[in-house]
Amino acid sequence: MAAFEYQAIDGRGRTVKGTLESDSAKSARQQLKVTGLTLLAIQEIHKQENRQRASLWTQRIGMRALTHITRQLAALLKSGLAIDEALAIVARQSESAKARRIVTAIRTRVVEGQSLAQACQGFPSSFPPMYRATVEAGESSGKLDQVLEKLADYLSDKGQLHRKLQMAMIYPVLLTGVSLLVVIGLLTYVVPEITGVFDKMGQQLPAITRGLIASSDFFKDYGLMLVVLLIVLTMAFKWLMRRDEPRMRFHRWLLRWPLTAKFSRGLNTARFTRTLAILTNSGVELLTALRIASQVLGNDAMRKAVETAALRVREGQSLNRALESSRFFPPVTIHLIASGEASGQLPRMLESAADDQERDIQALTELTMGLFEPALILTMGLLVLVIVLAILLPIFEMNQLIR
Repeated sequence: MAAFEYQAIDGRGRTVKGTLESDSAKSARQQLKVTGLTLLAIQEIHKQENRQRASLWTQRIGMRALTHITRQLAALLKSGLAIDEALAIVARQSESAKARRIVTAIRTRVVEGQSLAQACQGFPSSFPPMYRATVEAGESSGKLDQVLEKLADYLSDKGQLHRKLQMAMIYPVLLTGVSLLVVIGLLTYVVPEITGVFDKMGQQLPAITRGLIASSDFFKDYGLMLVVLLIVLTMAFKWLMRRDEPRMRFHRWLLRWPLTAKFSRGLNTARFTRTLAILTNSGVELLTALRIASQVLGNDAMRKAVETAALRVREGQSLNRALESSRFFPPVTIHLIASGEASGQLPRMLESAADDQERDIQALTELTMGLFEPALILTMGLLVLVIVLAILLPIFEMNQLIR
């Protein structure tokens, strides 16, 4: 059987969408005809996913929806339902049509005899390698419900961290954007109207006023060129980041520059240790877990270090020494991994390392934003003060001449 997504018109002339399972597209059309629907379009779901994967705007299940689906599936399996029945219930209860379509397609493949992990492989844009490997380990150990529950907790924690970072950045970004727009607006439109009066007087203007007029003229004459240049530089940077060598150099620089090193190292370490913890705790072999966990690292230099560490572990070296040699991972993380290997509780110590790094990242973010916001307000206040002084000083000089 296959899963199909259709669009049809019902007896009242309304357009309806849905999914169904059938042996072929022809039998699916017959099923819809029997129900009184006039078919407009029908598409097999896994083919649609393949087409979307090749496009620029690849659709996928969001983090929150994936967490909800995983937790629902874990609860249903724990209650004793078969995997296909659980998937059918999850598909019916999904609010998102996209999620409902994909879960239905997965259920169809499971009914055909595939494992859940194999069925998820058909939708790599929705189910990352770590997710599929964890599910496969749960199916192999016979503890799929427990593994899915831990996986849901992991996805929830990951999404929560992302939301915290995003919320922390909203106010500074808005404040910076509005401040820049205000200053540019003053220099481009307001200042020329006021300083034009001074030019007509023909008197010697203060240096601060002349500098303000020069800045205003520059923005009026070259403002559009600056915008174009900024767009070109952004596109050039993105093009460079698609190339392996420039991207590797940039990522190494991020790990060395004091202002970004701690944040980049901590965030990537938290991702890596959290992923490695759930994989090893689910029964995935360490070398395989290292290979999969390295893919969640957003920094190429750290990813290369983990791949090198995996080779050293294969040769018999301990994980903590293999990671320590790269000097990219925080000492406390190396110490916790060493303790886990010595005590035989590596997954628990990896979770502790992830918790520690996430707390550090949250504290660092709050501190940085706490310092950045008043610094930005002070800077904007000084800029406005300079503009006001540049306008008022010639007026004061005029009054003295009149007296």
